[in-house]
Amino acid sequence: MAVLKLNKQQQRKVSLFVVCVGVSTIVWGLFAMANHYLYKITAPIQYVNLPSKRAFNPLQPDSVSLNVEGSGWQLLFSRLRLQSKMIEVDIGALKNRNWVTFSSQLGYINRQFDANQRIVSVSPDTLYFDFAKKSSKKVPVKLNYDISFWPQYAIVDTIKVHPAYVTVTGPLDDLAQIDHWETDTLTHKQVRSSIQAHLALQKNQKGNINLYPASVEVSVPIGEVTEKVLEIPIKAEKAKNYMSVKLLPEKVRITVMVSLDDYKRTTSESFEAVVNLDEWVQRKINSLPVLITKVPDFCKLVKVEPQNVDFLIRN
Repeated sequence: MAVLKLNKQQQRKVSLFVVCVGVSTIVWGLFAMANHYLYKITAPIQYVNLPSKRAFNPLQPDSVSLNVEGSGWQLLFSRLRLQSKMIEVDIGALKNRNWVTFSSQLGYINRQFDANQRIVSVSPDTLYFDFAKKSSKKVPVKLNYDISFWPQYAIVDTIKVHPAYVTVTGPLDDLAQIDHWETDTLTHKQVRSSIQAHLALQKNQKGNINLYPASVEVSVPIGEVTEKVLEIPIKAEKAKNYMSVKLLPEKVRITVMVSLDDYKRTTSESFEAVVNLDEWVQRKINSLPVLITKVPDFCKLVKVEPQNVDFLIRN
């Protein structure tokens, strides 16, 4: 294959041509990105100014398509953005009717975006709702946490959340599906002292559900812990059905983690171990599993030995 050989003057001309083409391309791209274009983005919606006496159910999905006029840069960034900006929709008009339109509040929506980015229209333009009687109930707060501890440290008592219950308000059918409300995740690493925190509750997934209050105070007691080994007598449930029942062994050895402050008050009377003879009747097994049915809140069960016991029954 023939190789094109250029002298130094020709090489300089080719290099100059390539540079000119590159600069022209960049300049053209900058002009193109500065121009304005119409493009579409999908955005989730959040309802604000909710009617106080009416519980509503949206009759359409919780996202809409926005027709946007913006620069080429904004068009590029809208394609690169991993999550669309949430827009607020004022539904105060639902006090008198069962629909709202975006065309009547385009000014309000545009104030939620950059001044050089304009929302031209929204699809669908009209949102429809049906209504139900508004109800309310209290549900317990569930703490989400991701905590790692310094060696020999752990949670040593009951976690306290204040308030322990929150009030949710909305349509009765939706409330029937809510049995608790979760907090945002409490995250701490290598902890060796108690935690006091102010946590927000997770945002509701439906715009027709109100929550009060929206945050809670959390207290997580953390202290130094150690292992303690105890022997617990085993109780045989359903033993009255037989003349005599003998368990082999009659006690179980448990290992628990307990704080240094609670070490002395942690005794065998704080625990209960049982076996159920119905397991032998129903499943025809030769050894019974030991169940620890009572453990103080300030202890963490680590090990049970043995986990099964033999037995002798006299009918």
